[in-house]
Amino acid sequence: MPKQQMLLGRLLVDSNVVTQEQLDECLLAQKNSPLRIGEILVRKNYADEEQILNALAKLYGIDASSKINFDGAELMGRISPAFLSKNIIVPFKAEGNVIHVAVADMLNILPIDDLKTIFPGREFKLVLSTKDEIERLIQSHFGSAKNETTNDVIVDLEESDFEILSNNFEETKDIMDMANDAPIIRLVNTMIRQAVNDRASDIHIEPYEKDIAVRFRIDGILYKMYSPPKKYQNAIISRIKIMANLNIAENRLPQDGRIQLKIAGKDIDIRISVFPTYWGERVVLRILNKTDIDFSLEGLGFAPDTFDIFNTLIKKTNGIILVTGPTGSGKSTTLYSVLVTLNTEKVNILTVEDPIEYQLRGIGQMQVKPKIDLTFANGLRSILRQDPDIVMIGEIRDIETAQIAVQSALTGHQVFSTLHTNDAASGITRLIDMGIEPFLIASSVNAFMAQRLVRNICPHCKTAYKPPAKELAELGLKPSQLKNGSLFRGKGCEKCLNTGYSGRSGIYELLPMSTDIRRLILTHTDSETIKEQARKEGMKTLLEDGLQKAAGGITTIEEVIRVS
Repeated sequence: MPKQQMLLGRLLVDSNVVTQEQLDECLLAQKNSPLRIGEILVRKNYADEEQILNALAKLYGIDASSKINFDGAELMGRISPAFLSKNIIVPFKAEGNVIHVAVADMLNILPIDDLKTIFPGREFKLVLSTKDEIERLIQSHFGSAKNETTNDVIVDLEESDFEILSNNFEETKDIMDMANDAPIIRLVNTMIRQAVNDRASDIHIEPYEKDIAVRFRIDGILYKMYSPPKKYQNAIISRIKIMANLNIAENRLPQDGRIQLKIAGKDIDIRISVFPTYWGERVVLRILNKTDIDFSLEGLGFAPDTFDIFNTLIKKTNGIILVTGPTGSGKSTTLYSVLVTLNTEKVNILTVEDPIEYQLRGIGQMQVKPKIDLTFANGLRSILRQDPDIVMIGEIRDIETAQIAVQSALTGHQVFSTLHTNDAASGITRLIDMGIEPFLIASSVNAFMAQRLVRNICPHCKTAYKPPAKELAELGLKPSQLKNGSLFRGKGCEKCLNTGYSGRSGIYELLPMSTDIRRLILTHTDSETIKEQARKEGMKTLLEDGLQKAAGGITTIEEVIRVS
């Protein structure tokens, strides 16, 4: 570990920003992560960006600021925005012969030499700032029209005098002309860019009788962002179809496509789903940010004791581990993180998925294609002829897939997959309902794990409050379990779009197979009894794990109750 990061950790502990236990936990997580210790501390909500920034500034002996006022008109137009974004630096003030430059990484000094070439004879004073603040300055002052919002573009469209497309779907030429018109291209591009900047996972474009609703899904919740005029509906949808190479003339059948973009230096993969409705085609864009994704088990939000058990289970050489939960609960991310953790040159890892969300280096991934009879079951049969050590099945949907998974585990393969059940113990019932014999479940499955995603409290507007004793008693919490005797919530600020939340963490219910639980399965015991036995053996339920995170100041009580 670099000396600077060791010094940073010690400085944070000495300043009572974090505890030694929290630092040790993050140092352990860092061993399998490309992130720096400060970034991991922020992701785990043990410290906020301001605290890390001030500690780094003290360490390096320079000024720091998370909010910078731009006063460098003479600097604009001489530097490429791509250069600034790539190196995460931005000159923001010219004062006599001195140019003030905001940087996010004091160890990356080569770009400063490039600035000296662009501005010969000038001196440079460095100020430490956050990546988000530097990117904001770049977009606001060095990118052409990069700081405009989608609403700004819509207003410009309203004021422009170009011809509006009629509602006649048969006039394909007019649709093409309109969809390729510069204002519509700018509108769609700005919509996607704004969604990426707002951390949205999905964009919903929903046509109704007299208007269009555009909603972003941010941290699992849909928010209405704006309503473009109805007259732009066909042009917007046609533009998206062109970008995704879909049939622009087909509006009666569902279509699926894909767009690959680079936004602010980030590789963005967008999955497109077009669905015909009474008032026109409804479009959902699933945004996959390949640059910012971090597939590390340590960053998923496991409690230390749960992490230790799960980390031991995934390293067994055979058996099945099933992750359960509803759509959008983070099951695929957990499995990808497991595969990345286990991926070495000594093992052969193969997957069958629908769809392949992210391409993982060194892992063979197969896309299910039902139209040509390439189902999970058929794909799995082929995979077993490829001499795999580890197999990941996107989802067990039918008896045939379940039977092959069980047989694979019994013949020495390590198998990971998902099920749609509400809790861990219900996964047992689900397999039996599919037709898998209890003795096969008992002998092949190593663990069931249910999970949900909770929104993290925004670190920028996080505030403490004293909960009523009655509320704590109802939840089974004691004041001594709370961080400084308080719970936390977000007031709402511009950083979190006034939601009070930023980012998400997992809550988990891990049910490892024990001798007693296997005995209960063999006697056809119901899931509630199995769950109670697991709790006696130390299993935390989803609610209990969530409440522990709320008590630790990571999320709110309301959020835990919402998802568990």
